[in-house]
Amino acid sequence: MKRVYLLSSLFALLICAQAKPVELSNKEAAHEKTVFLTGAAGFIGSNFLKYMFDKYPNYNFIVLDILTYAGSLDNIPHYIQESPRFQFVYGSVTNPFLVDSIMAQSDLVVHFAAESHVTRSIYDDATFFDTDVMGTRVMMASLVKHAKKVERFIHISTSEVLGTAEDESQLMDENHPINPRTPYAAAKAGADRLVYAYWCTFDIPALIIRPFNNYGPQQHLEKFIPRAITAAIKGEAIKVHGDGSQERDWVHTLDVARALDAALHCKDFNKIKNQVIHIGSGKATSILDIATIIKNHFNLPPESLVFTNDRPGQVARHISSTQKSKELLGWEPIISLEDGLKEVIEWYKTHPARWKKMEPMKEVPVRSPLGIEVKY
Repeated sequence: MKRVYLLSSLFALLICAQAKPVELSNKEAAHEKTVFLTGAAGFIGSNFLKYMFDKYPNYNFIVLDILTYAGSLDNIPHYIQESPRFQFVYGSVTNPFLVDSIMAQSDLVVHFAAESHVTRSIYDDATFFDTDVMGTRVMMASLVKHAKKVERFIHISTSEVLGTAEDESQLMDENHPINPRTPYAAAKAGADRLVYAYWCTFDIPALIIRPFNNYGPQQHLEKFIPRAITAAIKGEAIKVHGDGSQERDWVHTLDVARALDAALHCKDFNKIKNQVIHIGSGKATSILDIATIIKNHFNLPPESLVFTNDRPGQVARHISSTQKSKELLGWEPIISLEDGLKEVIEWYKTHPARWKKMEPMKEVPVRSPLGIEVKY
């Protein structure tokens, strides 16, 4: 892995799947492209990087990441780090000089970088607005400058911007009102609408993807599924917030990677340019159901499920419509929740050294309106 350092005025450039292939002509398949990924030392981005790196041997990848607690070079396989097709840039998306220097080299851009943990945003929200909103503003300003070079820009938003479903009997489509219920969701909503505003103003080659609840290997223990799995591995109780009835749309991170790949390689880009597309399964599964599946997998007794106070700003239900993703991307998930959970459980069972590093950061103290401090 080549390294060049770019810090403040001396900027540090650390030149550090399985899937059905997208239909490309021979000319397109042979064409070399540079792909700029922000935040790809994190969970979703690193899984996407591996998927794309393995699938497109003529593509070069530049990853920009500041390596917060949720990002680690351990998430990027050594064979990628050591490849001449890979560069790692240590730095923040809030650094305009750094972002601009990478954007100028890029053909395809996927913007993952964000502070992403709901509970942590309740504990300390300032960083969320700095990274998620102001970092996205830096990305947008640079994209405007380099719009003739960049072919496609995907902003990774989140279903959290939608809040709770207004009609619980219906799936949430792209026209659902944006009603964020936590500082994290509000920061991501700000970034989401910022990208929208820039494409309305500057006609940039951008689109917004809103994944619903991601899960998969390498996810931080602050998220429910890996926290529950690792608790079960250690023989500890699985903590469920509230009564566990909150319903989610769970989608495996490799299915998300397939959706992003489809968006980057859609032959008629005009049909998806400046669109918002939801990525989910359309199926509702409660937190309690997930906890029960994990409990049963490890043959734990019923008392292994422990119910705690519900988290502030909780979303009761959000389940994705799949119509637009099918129509525009020809995409739908292929990994069932049952198969996906088995694979993820196996990953945590076989990688204890990786997840044990995360344990000190898996819970965050939050003070309730009554002044009671609870760890979530």
